[in-house]
Amino acid sequence: MLTPGRRRLAALAMVLMVPVLSACQYQTDQVYQPSVGVNERDGTVDVLGAVVVSSSDGTGTFVASLVNNDLEKPDALINVSGEGLEAQVTAPVEIEPESLVNLADSGAVSVTGANISPGKFARLTLEFESGQQTEINAPVVPAESIYADVKPASPGSSGSPGPSPSPSS
Repeated sequence: MLTPGRRRLAALAMVLMVPVLSACQYQTDQVYQPSVGVNERDGTVDVLGAVVVSSSDGTGTFVASLVNNDLEKPDALINVSGEGLEAQVTAPVEIEPESLVNLADSGAVSVTGANISPGKFARLTLEFESGQQTEINAPVVPAESIYADVKPASPGSSGSPGPSPSPSS
């Protein structure tokens, strides 16, 4: 049987342990990103897992998942720019309402510049048809491991096919 002194000691220990044990919840409430890419969730279109995949110094392909959180209006990535680099969107990347588009599947954005080398970062501004501008500092990663299958962007190409060659006689 517990004596009154031991009961008080047990009650005091419980009171002191409540803040310590309740502090565990705060770590699980934070967003955890286990990958190399960066996330930006400030606009209507979320930019998730953004990286530049480079197979040779000076050139790369911008890769990210774009999530349109608007319930009714589609949006489109129309331009990517950055200081000290050239980026080209080969065709507007349409993003339907409440949907996700993975740029790794299309190779839609090529990036060239001195900072496009694995281990460095590329400061990019993404412009959307809605007027949203999202600035990110994307890490440049080598085209190996999980990025080995990323479709390379082809700078200078456009999203629409060019004229068909005429058959020769």
